[in-house]
Amino acid sequence: MINTSTFAALAASLALSLAAMPANAGAVLDRVLAAKTLKVATDANWAPQSFVNDKNEMDGFDVDVAKEVGKHLGVSVEFVTPGWDIITAGNWQGRWDMHIGSMTPTKARGELFDFPAVYYYTPAAVAVHKDNKAEKLADLEGKRIGVTATSTFEAYANQDLTLDAAGAPAFTYEFKPGEVKSYANSTTAFDDLRLGDGTRLDAVVSSLPSILDAQKAGYPIKQLGKPVFFEPLAVAVEKGDKELSEKIAEAIKTIQTDGTLSKLSVKWYGVDYTVTQ
Repeated sequence: MINTSTFAALAASLALSLAAMPANAGAVLDRVLAAKTLKVATDANWAPQSFVNDKNEMDGFDVDVAKEVGKHLGVSVEFVTPGWDIITAGNWQGRWDMHIGSMTPTKARGELFDFPAVYYYTPAAVAVHKDNKAEKLADLEGKRIGVTATSTFEAYANQDLTLDAAGAPAFTYEFKPGEVKSYANSTTAFDDLRLGDGTRLDAVVSSLPSILDAQKAGYPIKQLGKPVFFEPLAVAVEKGDKELSEKIAEAIKTIQTDGTLSKLSVKWYGVDYTVTQ
């Protein structure tokens, strides 16, 4: 027979164990369905993936994909725009339910997040000022390179990139920077690059779509060489809600199958990035 003190100790131990566990299975999905709102974290300044348009509304490829997921769940979508470093740090504490912002599902990130679905593959490339005389990527050896903090671009520049997600082609390091400067996002790095060749930066490693979009916006930059790596990009949720992950995977599968995802890619990029390059 268990005495009162023993029972109390067991109860306390159980409570501590439960507190240490991730969110109860289904808890986040239940909250989303009850509120009829899916809170999605993404970047407000990373066109054409996600940005604030001239109507002061979130727009872009990632935004449209998030809306399709919300439609599949039968809920509205609310966007929040924390910094990339805050998103990738985990411990969201219910401030948002899901991240759709072109995150690469690396092994390290897999310790914090589940990745229900890869929804497209994008080339990472190097941009230089239009006056830069480099003829090949190797000419950037020892130069100052701008990147987004805690991104795969930063890892590549630091020659510490591991792409262990399915569908990621092999890559090589084309140059070793002399200095890597980290920014809140690619746009602020492009802002420094546009000041002049070598003024603050010699090059920026970013997604090719972002480089092309910056060029369209009038930035005096150009792509140097071929893409340096291709990365599969996934939806991310915090660990612990299998039901939410399954619903998101189901939603992405649906828009892949019916062609919606390919159409959205062509709409925003002019290219179908939803298949492996």
